[in-house]
Amino acid sequence: MLRHMEYMRMREKQAMQQSDNVEMQDMVNHPPHYNKTGVECIDAIKAMTDEGFEHYLQGNIMKYLWRYRYKNGAEDLKKAQWYLTELIDVVENDKS
Repeated sequence: MLRHMEYMRMREKQAMQQSDNVEMQDMVNHPPHYNKTGVECIDAIKAMTDEGFEHYLQGNIMKYLWRYRYKNGAEDLKKAQWYLTELIDVVENDKS
């Protein structure tokens, strides 16, 4: 019976650690589901789209602004802000 109790305490501790990790994840700047293979998804998209990358960023800004009231609220506004900051950086770097 003691081994079972120890096992249950261990499983409970693991579950608590996993829930703590989920809360600590940055779902705006580095969502874990966009870096499963060691390559940030945004970097792969930039490489694939080349000059179309600005349009990709603009589309995501519009998407997150469009849906923030209906889906994720402030999180979607922060995502739109992230894409806008990225677009500003791309445009400024193209001019210099």
